[in-house]
Amino acid sequence: MDERRRESIVAYLRRRMAEFGIEPDDIAASIAADQERLRAVRFRDASGNTWDGKGAPPQWVVQATSAGQSLEHFAIDAPQTRDSGKRGGADWRNDPFAGTRLATVRTEGAGTA
Repeated sequence: MDERRRESIVAYLRRRMAEFGIEPDDIAASIAADQERLRAVRFRDASGNTWDGKGAPPQWVVQATSAGQSLEHFAIDAPQTRDSGKRGGADWRNDPFAGTRLATVRTEGAGTA
């Protein structure tokens, strides 16, 4: 983004903040509160629903566990326990199609790289 465009956006935001009586400290406090809330989250579903694991479980947790889904499926790992550099691969050792024609047939339009 060029400097002139950036300055234009900053000026616009300052005008809007003054219009609504918002101070920079208000924004900083709101961001800090959001970050604290997100740190407290222990479970999240694909739709973005979250739960801190305290108190009665929300409806989305009740529905998922009633349908047979494990609560651990929704657990959020702490950032320091995540393995960011490695991708999990498939275990092809027990592939029932290994060595058969189904494992080697190419579809039309799929060329070799």
